[in-house]
Amino acid sequence: MAAAAHGTGSNPSATTPSTGGAARAGSGGKGSTAEKAGKADRTAAPPLPEPLRVPVADSHTHLDMQSGTVEEALAKAAAVGVTTVVQVGCDLPGSRWAAETAAAHDAVWATVALHPNEAPRIVHGVDGASGPSGGAAPQAPRLGRTPLDPLPPGGDAALEEALAEIDRLAALPQVRGVGETGLDFFRTGPEGIAAQEYSFRRHIDIAKRHGKALVIHDRDAHDDVLRVLDEEGAPDTVVFHCFSGDADMAKTCADKGYLMSFAGNVTFKSAQPLRDALAVAPRELLLVETDAPFLTPAPYRGRPNAPYLIPVTLRAMAAVKGVDEDALAAAISANTARAFGY
Repeated sequence: MAAAAHGTGSNPSATTPSTGGAARAGSGGKGSTAEKAGKADRTAAPPLPEPLRVPVADSHTHLDMQSGTVEEALAKAAAVGVTTVVQVGCDLPGSRWAAETAAAHDAVWATVALHPNEAPRIVHGVDGASGPSGGAAPQAPRLGRTPLDPLPPGGDAALEEALAEIDRLAALPQVRGVGETGLDFFRTGPEGIAAQEYSFRRHIDIAKRHGKALVIHDRDAHDDVLRVLDEEGAPDTVVFHCFSGDADMAKTCADKGYLMSFAGNVTFKSAQPLRDALAVAPRELLLVETDAPFLTPAPYRGRPNAPYLIPVTLRAMAAVKGVDEDALAAAISANTARAFGY
């Protein structure tokens, strides 16, 4: 259901140029209109799905990385029954933007954090030629910053300063989570792991002190993420964003009461282990997300993702669970509201 009003402020909107466009049929050889139309179709926004009968929330999205304005994204989402979105911060500019956007829009709540790959970037720097030091890699360009923008090593002091800003933002009423934080061993090399784990531990503390949900990014790091949560003591609410574990991991999370948020990759042909995890995950611990503009669900994989595509993923989840779509939507709606306290 739609979130209640939770503040006023500026009216931020995404500024990423649109890459979409209507494809037109044609004929001819290499470089023909038909070939160009096919390429356009692969970058065009997918059509709106059939609306959900029971409204739900997109528990994890990046509006600042999507084409069009915030208002346009929210209107398209609401048209198909996605009435609330959680805008997720990954660095300081993105976290500030998330908080401002949530203050300006009743249907938006925010989370704030340094992405696991952002902490090594801050400590070790980016030279602008070979990429970030420490094996780290920024998640993607955002708010005018490109992944290889030069950044001198800031050391531990710069990381502490950034974490202090996340702590300040986490206290805001429209900010309902701390994340995405966690561990990413896919993109972080040995030199960056210490900074990444330290940042994760600090985010856990921030979430507990402010009573906010902890939103986990876990890539190729299941055992270590669970270890750090056990060592630090998990907050009352833990959300595994874009859950990527298998059935055993899902059972472990369920035993600990951790919520599992499933994204469009649960629809991919290669994702049977993920569907097996979904099958055993308790309904009361399920969320749904887009992680847009990434992880667009089949049959639109490779095209731009956005909150309005949540119904595609939710219907796939209902099929895996063997449950009624409306019943699953109602459960997920309640779970998301409980997790983020709205």
